[in-house]
Amino acid sequence: MDINGIFKHNEEWVSKQLQEDSNYFEKLSQGQNPKYLFIGCSDSRVSADIIMAAKPGDVFIHRNIANLVPNNDLNVLSVINYSVNHLRVSDVVVCGHYNCGGVKVAMKASDEGLLNPWLRHIRDVYRLYKNELSAIEDIDDRYDRLVELNVKEQCINLIKTRDIQKALQEERIQVHGWVFDLKTGKLIDLKIDFEKIKREIMDVYNLFD
Repeated sequence: MDINGIFKHNEEWVSKQLQEDSNYFEKLSQGQNPKYLFIGCSDSRVSADIIMAAKPGDVFIHRNIANLVPNNDLNVLSVINYSVNHLRVSDVVVCGHYNCGGVKVAMKASDEGLLNPWLRHIRDVYRLYKNELSAIEDIDDRYDRLVELNVKEQCINLIKTRDIQKALQEERIQVHGWVFDLKTGKLIDLKIDFEKIKREIMDVYNLFD
């Protein structure tokens, strides 16, 4: 679709919404009350709204290459702060996807220039699980497993943050780790044992008594 086609589609979409509800945009403009914060990959094939069957206002979305939650990234930390403390979301999702280009590049000896510091976060995950990953002979299966492990580690990074810790302490939020399978269109819940993770790491990362 070219640029003109995009605006034509927008006009048709506006018309359809108004036919169904003449006050649709007036209501939409009054504010948002999303239940979910979705932290996903910037990949153009992974649209949170579509794969979750969500409507405008349902999901607060942050996307970057390989769905990372670095502890020094003010962008993602600001999104977490705003969504958790001001929008009061009840669920935070980190969603990766199989066949992720960022993960594939990070598994190779490759100088990516400006991307090197960003990809290093994924390479750190690779280092943590190097023995497990090296034991997987099929390269595609190895990529897929690193996608899953990267989601797990980004969820752990979430738990290390002040805003998530406070919300967890107040029992008003849940953290989830998902993967989107491009080949099937299905969302997969990794069923990460966060209680076990908290028992293992919170003596080091806990910010509250």
